[in-house]
Amino acid sequence: IYGSGESLSQVQHVVLVLSGKGGVGKSTITTELALALRHAGKKVGILDVDLCGPSIPRMLNVGRPDVHQCDSGWVPVYTDAQKSLALMSIGFLLDDPDEAVVWRGPKKTALIGQFVSDVAWGELDVLLVDTPPGTSDEHLAVLENLKKHRVDGAVLVTTPQAVSTGDVRREITFCKKTGVRILGIIENMSGFVCPHCSECSNIFSKGGGEELAKLTGSVFLGAVPLDPLLSASMEEGKDFSQTFPESSTFSAINSISQTLLCSLQAS
Repeated sequence: IYGSGESLSQVQHVVLVLSGKGGVGKSTITTELALALRHAGKKVGILDVDLCGPSIPRMLNVGRPDVHQCDSGWVPVYTDAQKSLALMSIGFLLDDPDEAVVWRGPKKTALIGQFVSDVAWGELDVLLVDTPPGTSDEHLAVLENLKKHRVDGAVLVTTPQAVSTGDVRREITFCKKTGVRILGIIENMSGFVCPHCSECSNIFSKGGGEELAKLTGSVFLGAVPLDPLLSASMEEGKDFSQTFPESSTFSAINSISQTLLCSLQAS
């Protein structure tokens, strides 16, 4: 029934992707995890609730299709004919792609409520929720709405530096206060992969994510390097897993997605 929250009834697992600060590549990690899970034969959805910076549609090269309604709510936008990757984003609802979302909290909260209860996801193995940075009212709105269903937990994205891990530490406190299980920490931009010789150099400090996982008793899911090939495929909306299946970056993302799947199936 439209608006009843039944939209998530056939979704097996719901995972939040969080970060304490912007610019750590959270949307990139969300997109790559979704592609790796699809690569593993799973049906995946991405709910993009980063209302002020909805970048997922661009990263998956879906353009700005019209969002249609069916009896059970909004129909998500699919990236492929097999409907193995479904998306919903405010980016699909804005008349102008350059429009700024200058909304007060209640309006954002209402839209997030609609996104959670009124999207007809159908059968999905995993729904990834790409959230805005920080611990704002949008996060609370997402949690309050999703908890009516079930949240399996959160994946936290950091970069190696102490400034970033400090912000993620606050996000861990947020998860503990709100009763969200931490599925693990991913260190993004962990070294730079040279496009010519494939050697990985540490531009930033190294190991911050792993250290943070140890300090907080969380699982360290893995490290993803800063890879120009990955950046280029994101910019062009290409599937990195198909374009560069032999790369160490893809194997890192693939390994993280497999660890995450095992963790979800064990919960």
